[in-house]
Amino acid sequence: MTTALLIIDVQQALCSGEYECFEIGRVIDTINDLSARARKAGVTVVLIQHEEVGSPLTHKAAGWQLAEGLQTLPTDHRVRKTTPDSFYKTNLQKLLPEQEFERLVICGLQTDYCINATVRQALKLGYDVVLARDAHSTVDNGNQTAEDIIAEHNKDLKRLTGSVARIDVILAKDIHF
Repeated sequence: MTTALLIIDVQQALCSGEYECFEIGRVIDTINDLSARARKAGVTVVLIQHEEVGSPLTHKAAGWQLAEGLQTLPTDHRVRKTTPDSFYKTNLQKLLPEQEFERLVICGLQTDYCINATVRQALKLGYDVVLARDAHSTVDNGNQTAEDIIAEHNKDLKRLTGSVARIDVILAKDIHF
């Protein structure tokens, strides 16, 4: 089974300041460990960056840049997106054709937006998904704490299984490439 690792929206604007996600230092460390193991195993690593005009995530603005401390390599693939779904109007599905990539390991930001949308769309497209349960994060939303949002999504997403694909939610250290 061919696997790819998707690292979603680990960008400066979401890792510091007003929109800093919950436990971001630990999350970045976990993602770095996961991506190092993926690269060592020859797994394709895709860095996905959200962009939105007139926001801290404006293309090429300081907030749009990948987070300080996120370890990347020039061989990593890059995808730009403008919606929470990393597949919508991007080259991601062409980069990871279903006939060649059967499993996607997903981590990054923000749990209740881009992680949720991308995991669900990947399942719909027929990919098996492994969500690294301790390698995604978000911010409090006024009704729930970030910690509760993360726990709720981990619980809800692991229940979803399609007729041809599945979602597993497991600790990053237990993901094998």
